[in-house]
Amino acid sequence: MSRNAPWWRSAVIYQVYIRSFADGNGDGVGDIAGLRSRLPYLKDLGVDALWINPWYKSPMADHGYDVADYREIDPLFGTVAEAEQFIEEAHRYGLRVIPDIVPNHTSDQHAWFRAALAAGPGSPERARYVFRPGRGPDGAEPPNDWVSCFGGRAWTRLPDGEWYLHLFAPQQPDLNWEHPDVRDEFESILRFWFGRGVDGFRIDVAHGLIKHPELPDLPPRQAPAVLGPLASRDPADEGPRQHVDHPHWDRDEVHDIYRAWRKVADEFPGDRSFVAEAWADTPDRLAAYVRRDGLHTAFNFDFLMSSWNAKDLRTVIDDSLALLGAVGAPATWVLSNHDVMRHASRYGRTTVKRWLANERYEPTGPLDLRLGTRRARAAALLMLALPGGAYIYQGEELGLPEVEDLPESVLQDPTWERSGHTDRGRDGCRVPIPWSGQTAPYGFSPEGASAAPWLPQPGDWGGLSVEAQHGDETSMLELYRTALRLRREQPALGDGTLTWLDAPEGVLAFRRAPGFVCVINLSTEPYELPEHDAILLTSGPVEDGLLAPDQAAWLTTH
Repeated sequence: MSRNAPWWRSAVIYQVYIRSFADGNGDGVGDIAGLRSRLPYLKDLGVDALWINPWYKSPMADHGYDVADYREIDPLFGTVAEAEQFIEEAHRYGLRVIPDIVPNHTSDQHAWFRAALAAGPGSPERARYVFRPGRGPDGAEPPNDWVSCFGGRAWTRLPDGEWYLHLFAPQQPDLNWEHPDVRDEFESILRFWFGRGVDGFRIDVAHGLIKHPELPDLPPRQAPAVLGPLASRDPADEGPRQHVDHPHWDRDEVHDIYRAWRKVADEFPGDRSFVAEAWADTPDRLAAYVRRDGLHTAFNFDFLMSSWNAKDLRTVIDDSLALLGAVGAPATWVLSNHDVMRHASRYGRTTVKRWLANERYEPTGPLDLRLGTRRARAAALLMLALPGGAYIYQGEELGLPEVEDLPESVLQDPTWERSGHTDRGRDGCRVPIPWSGQTAPYGFSPEGASAAPWLPQPGDWGGLSVEAQHGDETSMLELYRTALRLRREQPALGDGTLTWLDAPEGVLAFRRAPGFVCVINLSTEPYELPEHDAILLTSGPVEDGLLAPDQAAWLTTH
């Protein structure tokens, strides 16, 4: 890769779910003070930047994704002044900062929505959101059959008879992105934070901003999407996917918004950048977000949702590199985030299903965490060796599993209530991470803290803490630290291309110039490593030159 290329083309970015990263004031919730205290750890880990989940003023109906004021920090996390100090300090550590931006909807406590409620039907204030009369003789039926991603219908009726749209919780009314006020306001918000030093934004629900102007019912056979648009095939279908014209996901007009945002980013020095959370039903639809005049990068969810199968993974890698490369964009690989089951637990099943964007992942069979950890180690080396950039979700470098047995009484994700207690939601991947000690809160909160962590931590996490793993060459933490160091040192890694090498069924092997080879064994038999000069790193022990099943290796070669 060119060392003069923009940083975002090859960056490894660490996702901070701020509520669960580090609690600085002892109230049981992570905050900016806690995050600042852990900057040396993040620098030592070897990442390039931090993506921070929403820290704006919010009633917390959806843990910050319901924003009441985009220019204020919620008191739970700190102040704007603290945020500015944090950004400056992160920069001194050589770490860039990418906050979340939530443009699809606001909080129902946002000043605009409060004004819309007060102003009444037909008012200019309501035009900034999606208000409609109901159907039926007395308007008692919602305007269409759209459903909320959190369960239930996507419309709520007001006492004055009008309905408003919320693709997520009722406390998250959707904005009307056809309105010039909305577009102007968000460009102003971007400038506000760019002016305070942020290096870019992660765009929440980037594919959802534009709705069909007639708000038609969902197409036939269309099921409710969990976090994105419906892919048009059965998971067992091996045929090519086809794009489904959806009335509120991934509409072509959304790209006009991002062309304007790109111009805003380009007003500021330092390669400011965007990454899109865009769930698209085909790779070419995803590529449309990252054309040269649009956004810079987009999460590669096809990679995250692949089965543990060499053929499937190679198809995802090939399709992603080809289609993104055709528009001049780098791939952005990801294995876990705050919305999905942690991959150590997904992989820790005998059957690892391919997963589509219209489903929440439901594991098959009991968890074998040893198996899941072995595969997670191999997957990390695969991801970090692929061309482009990568995202690490806090705690994956510790090998944290999903907490699948949280008591129902502590569940807080709005999905739990909205689904009628049929979907436990996403709390299991959001449990505060362990730093030190053998008992909760494992150093997450200061010693003698007045409150327990906002979600309970398992009693057996002491061995997974940063303190327990640091310096242990066999630990997941040291594997990540070594891999990230080597990634910086090896000129072959980061942005660029790859060349596949011949390998038996179930094994993936590729070369990156100059002189680097990655091999991952997804078969059930040991695999003899190809000819090489040296072994740089392996995900597990290699004996007699044989790479065991579910292991990966980085090699140098001439």
